[in-house]
Amino acid sequence: MTTRTRALPGVAIAATGLLLGAPAAWGQADTASASLEPAFEWDPNDPRPGLAAGWMDAESAIRGLELVSSLPRPAGFFNPATPDDRRFFNSDLAFRGDYLFQGNYQGFQVFDISNPAEPTHVVSVLCPGGQGDVSVYGNLLVMSAQETRGRVDCGLDGVADSISAERLQGIRLFDVSNLSSPRQVAAVQACRGSHTHTLVSDPNDREHVYVYIQGTGSVRDPAELPGCVADADDPNTSLFRIEVVRVPLAAPQRAEIVSAPRLFADAQTGSVAGLWAGGDHGPGTQQTSATSRCHDITAYPDIGLAAGACSGNGILLDITDPVRPVRVAEVMDPNFAFWHSATFNNDGTKILFTDEWGGGTAPRCRASDPPTWGADAIFTLEDGELELTGYYKLPVPQGETENCVAHNGSLIPVPGRDIMVQGWYQGGLSIVDFTDPANPFEIAYFDRGPISQEMLFTGGYWSTYWYNGRVYGAEIQRGIDVFRLTPSEHLSEAEIAAAELVRADQLNPQHQERVDWPDAVPVARAYLDQMVRSGRIAEARAAEARAVLDRAGRGQASGAELTQLATRLEADAAAVRAGTLGGDAERLSRAASVLRGLAR
Repeated sequence: MTTRTRALPGVAIAATGLLLGAPAAWGQADTASASLEPAFEWDPNDPRPGLAAGWMDAESAIRGLELVSSLPRPAGFFNPATPDDRRFFNSDLAFRGDYLFQGNYQGFQVFDISNPAEPTHVVSVLCPGGQGDVSVYGNLLVMSAQETRGRVDCGLDGVADSISAERLQGIRLFDVSNLSSPRQVAAVQACRGSHTHTLVSDPNDREHVYVYIQGTGSVRDPAELPGCVADADDPNTSLFRIEVVRVPLAAPQRAEIVSAPRLFADAQTGSVAGLWAGGDHGPGTQQTSATSRCHDITAYPDIGLAAGACSGNGILLDITDPVRPVRVAEVMDPNFAFWHSATFNNDGTKILFTDEWGGGTAPRCRASDPPTWGADAIFTLEDGELELTGYYKLPVPQGETENCVAHNGSLIPVPGRDIMVQGWYQGGLSIVDFTDPANPFEIAYFDRGPISQEMLFTGGYWSTYWYNGRVYGAEIQRGIDVFRLTPSEHLSEAEIAAAELVRADQLNPQHQERVDWPDAVPVARAYLDQMVRSGRIAEARAAEARAVLDRAGRGQASGAELTQLATRLEADAAAVRAGTLGGDAERLSRAASVLRGLAR
């Protein structure tokens, strides 16, 4: 069911917010592009195009989800006079236990989400520096600082001098063991600051955690930070690299840069600028940024790999030695302007890369914008080789005053499927099924109208993540939204219940952990629902399985009954593989395995 509403529930402009000067909006609507021919077709009954505008009272549309709560930004973290004060933009999210950590250009906030329907604010930490992306590892919080106003001491006055020992561009480390009073314990300087960062755990090293710094700013003056080199032709240039920080968990104040890998080097010539040099790819293609830095690197330590979205290329890294990551593959795409982020599927057999065409501040989801530009590109990964298989972009257009492009998200752990929830800035959030990478499709969404109908203000979802049964969205201008999934023709009650069984101790952007599902009735039902939906199980067998699982759900199925059904499903799977029966051999086998686990 699709619904439209006019207001943002529970959110109002707080009278206690900081009142500051209002800078101009990013720009007026680009009316010239409105006359261009549509580049794709969409459902004319979809309610998202044409939603009424408003900062805190925009009209909204929702399908396949329920908005269970919304949290406004706390005092000191927004400017009530304007939605365009960049000093207070919300950025990324991280999670630990019952707590959500919200990054902000002005510092970070902590919320108690033990009851997702009623989250509560715990503490705000003022520590300006821009970007403010956060990660959490145990009692350690890492925060990125990119802008020149950042101070080592977290001061609010900025840094006036062009060269100053007081400036911090890099990462901050906070002790968050006492959430009522987080304490900065270290700061690591980097030559290009830290636009984002990646936590990398090493299964063979429990005493340290590693942080990959992705700097995208201008190279700092060596008079301020010795060793920084801006000249791209200098062999010691600070371009074409990342920095690897080793953090001793018992003494995080001793965190230090231990390597600066040249991830883009040409193995034949030794040139550090060995990948895409920048420019277009021929007529009708994108102007793609040069590969001189990574925007995001997503680490998947359980499989020893990381995927880097590195401006002009997507790259695959071997991170079995986290200090010395090695590039093992690279891809390019003439439809991509700026490789931004990456997400593995749970099996590590697919990677979804995003293109941040327009830098996140431009309207790039209009009817006239190509559906392969500013989109997701889905690659299969087999034997170390990446192959482009398909694209996904919002299936409906957004307006001229809505910044919109593919941005950050995470997997939703539905067994047997590859499903991702993703933020699209003012395009809202979209949940995409990319199990078939050549034919991805949307299964749920939430969207608000533009902040303004006349002016383009940067806003919308920076990121959306699934964590322990709920979807959390980081709204740049409005705060935090919490959603739960609802059953639809695309997602069954059992599939949602199976996803909600998965519990994590923590979740960080750019860090993935393998999901293993328990042997539980909802998991077996999820596989059954998928086979019934696709017509890949015999009707009689589906009815038998449904009856047994219904009894199992009530605790009335015997171990022998479950084992007998498992044996029949395994026989069906063997017949499918032999070509004597139609069906889904993989899901039949997985359902049988769950049944045998239940029987034990």
